[in-house]
Amino acid sequence: MPLLAYKESHILSAQQLRKLSEHKYSCFSASLLDPLLQPWWNWLVSQTPLWLAPNLITIVGLILNIVTTLILICYSPNGVEAPPRWTCALCALGLFVYQSLDSIDGKQARRTNTSSPLGELFDHGCDSISTVFVALSACISCQLGHYPNWLFFQCFCAIALFYCAHWQTYVSGTMRFGRIDVTEAQFSIIAIHLVSAVLGPEFWLTKIGIGDIQLWYGPAITTIVCGLLSLTYVFSVIKAGGVGKNGSTVALPNFDCETRIMPLYLACGIDLLLTLRYAKCILTQGCGKNGSTVAGTSVLSPSIPLTLVVLPALIIAQKSPENLFTEHASVYIMAFGMVAAKITNKLVIAHMTKAEMEYLDWSLLGPALLFLNQYFNCIVPEIWLLWFTLIWGTQDLLRYCSQVCLEICQHLRINLFRIPYNPKGGAPHPATASVSSQSSFGSSVDKNGGTSHRKSKSKPH
Repeated sequence: MPLLAYKESHILSAQQLRKLSEHKYSCFSASLLDPLLQPWWNWLVSQTPLWLAPNLITIVGLILNIVTTLILICYSPNGVEAPPRWTCALCALGLFVYQSLDSIDGKQARRTNTSSPLGELFDHGCDSISTVFVALSACISCQLGHYPNWLFFQCFCAIALFYCAHWQTYVSGTMRFGRIDVTEAQFSIIAIHLVSAVLGPEFWLTKIGIGDIQLWYGPAITTIVCGLLSLTYVFSVIKAGGVGKNGSTVALPNFDCETRIMPLYLACGIDLLLTLRYAKCILTQGCGKNGSTVAGTSVLSPSIPLTLVVLPALIIAQKSPENLFTEHASVYIMAFGMVAAKITNKLVIAHMTKAEMEYLDWSLLGPALLFLNQYFNCIVPEIWLLWFTLIWGTQDLLRYCSQVCLEICQHLRINLFRIPYNPKGGAPHPATASVSSQSSFGSSVDKNGGTSHRKSKSKPH
């Protein structure tokens, strides 16, 4: 979509729609928790009515996750105030429900014979939004607002890692999940919420041993470690080249530290692990000609849109004369999170349609205005522009996603939230023609119904 044409009649070209129809989902998973959770997911999907559309399952989980996080934000908008314990418990419940529903939508699609490329796109789109709220809620539960730099790091690290996961997919053509990945991260955050709910958010302020370390450092350090490991894996795929032409893209007695440092260690470790893995994948496993991406473009090209989001966010936060990020942390994270979700969705679409990803986007208007406003000595109150960035980015994301979904629905002749045909037996719907049917909803290994969690699997839904 050209930058100067904000509202076009069509976002996807005829060639992109044709490529989308030919798209086949490829995934490799070695998750530690997924096999253990299979009985729960299989039982849950068996209790789901056959008339319930898979995409409806996904969106219900997302809405619940957002609502529970917004309730938490209302009581602690900057992550400094201690929220009521019940709000933390509510967030834990909301995330668990979202994780469960997100894991059975693909099973429901195969169970009802309604698999389509739209399901994969819709699933990843919801995940891109959920990532923003999940990361923010975890930071508030640990009261990281007392340390704004750590709060910024944790939230934008989660956003960047999610983008990198799809970056390596764009390069290698295969979605890859390591032993410690999405499911493990989600249950770690659920555990953080439960600790805050049982012991109170103040628990994370507890100092232990000798020194000046708090327990919240635990998840933060773990995030760094695992994140770097993951990015290394991603960039190894990039370095190896893509699938396109010419390597182009497709409590401790001896330490005196506060308790809240401990989850910070945990989070940093996870971040480091994921970082190293993603970096390795991106740098070494391009599936295109001469190691390029699925679209035949440079494996490094997706780094530009991500930089255009994260770098301005960092500069604006550090240079703000009104302490914009410190005083309005939740609004700031949500505003830039919506922008990041938009470019992530464009990356997913570029992968599924084997198209080149555009660098500039209308969602960047808000960050650009904030940046220019600082350059001209804040002639407009920064909080006004921050709220504009949030509102503009949200409406732009919703407009883009809704239009793309409508175009795909029209092309595949399917409905987004409704199953209009007999889900039992009979010939598959035309939209499922490009979807492998080798797996069933009752698989005991793959969370989406695949035959093996260590091998490529069929389309989720």
